[in-house]
Amino acid sequence: MLVNGKWTKDWQPIQEADSKGRFVRQTSSFRNWITPDGSAGPTGGAGFKAEAGRYRLYVALICPWASRTLLARKLKGLEELIPITVVNPTLTDQGWQFGGYKGADADPLMDADYIHELYTAADPHFTGRATVPMLWDMERNVMVNNESADIVRMFDTAFEHLVPSNYRLYPADLASQIDELNQQVYDTLNNGVYKAGFASTQEAYDEAVDGVFKTLDELEERLSDDYLFGNQLTETDIRTFVTLIRFDAAYHGLFKVNRKQVKDYPKLHAYMKRILDLAGVRSTVNIDHITKGYYSIKALNPLGIVPTGPSHILELMGD
Repeated sequence: MLVNGKWTKDWQPIQEADSKGRFVRQTSSFRNWITPDGSAGPTGGAGFKAEAGRYRLYVALICPWASRTLLARKLKGLEELIPITVVNPTLTDQGWQFGGYKGADADPLMDADYIHELYTAADPHFTGRATVPMLWDMERNVMVNNESADIVRMFDTAFEHLVPSNYRLYPADLASQIDELNQQVYDTLNNGVYKAGFASTQEAYDEAVDGVFKTLDELEERLSDDYLFGNQLTETDIRTFVTLIRFDAAYHGLFKVNRKQVKDYPKLHAYMKRILDLAGVRSTVNIDHITKGYYSIKALNPLGIVPTGPSHILELMGD
């Protein structure tokens, strides 16, 4: 946790809780937008023009929010335009760390040891948690944005004139419907599993678990085509997939959302595999980082023992 630019105490998974013990997630702080011509976006300031090689994306492969942006980057064909840096999956007392694990990178910009050092470089007086994903402007040497929902939408349109794509993740004709389903999926599934895992009262846990499985049941019922909005892949599918692919391997056990697994939902399991099999998507999923990262959370797994399964997920990934 940074307070006025200084690291003050060890990293803790529970950011904040309400009066009933419900987990409360921190709001993202840096909200500038990359746009085709550098004009200001919906939030933040102007000056961030879409250009090849100008921006770097920092991610953790354990993190579903970061994986949203990795998926969008892959599907939109932006790999050559936007390089990435992957942090260590094991959460340390100072949060996300660079290097020291297979598939984790050193920081190429500042030779930092921890992601929080980039936050203080961006704002010497920053107070809050140093999170991923995070998008950095290497030309101006400033942080652009650390909100995954914003970054996915930037990737969807900002670079289209440089790399045309067949995907439109947030099509105008579905925008209102996407916004509505996004809110439900976020509140009760994406964040719902965290509400269950980090609940500090039985009431909060019960409420969260009910919400998780109510949403899974509804999504199972909804799926009659390839995706949640017919045969068109949208950002809602990305949001849903990143939780589903982690569910049986991490959330079911560690977060105690164990009434069912995704494999028990025939349509959802087939849907998850369908997205996984899209060109390039499998490369954004690293089950070793996911299990190692989640099971490194000392508050939930003090001995740090990492399970070896589940076998059906390992088989799905080809491991």
